[in-house]
Amino acid sequence: MFDDLQPDIDYTMSPDGYRILTKKYLTERGYCCGNGCKNCPYFPKHNKGNRTLKE
Repeated sequence: MFDDLQPDIDYTMSPDGYRILTKKYLTERGYCCGNGCKNCPYFPKHNKGNRTLKE
């Protein structure tokens, strides 16, 4: 799933070694996964399947 992601474009690394997906990547994906992503670009946040972007 994450094999084709580019560092600093699609994700950054947390100090704990976790990937933090960027707003760019999450927007291009086109829907909210509902997992509480730090950079969630959807409104309301963290609502699985939501496709409404924040303004």
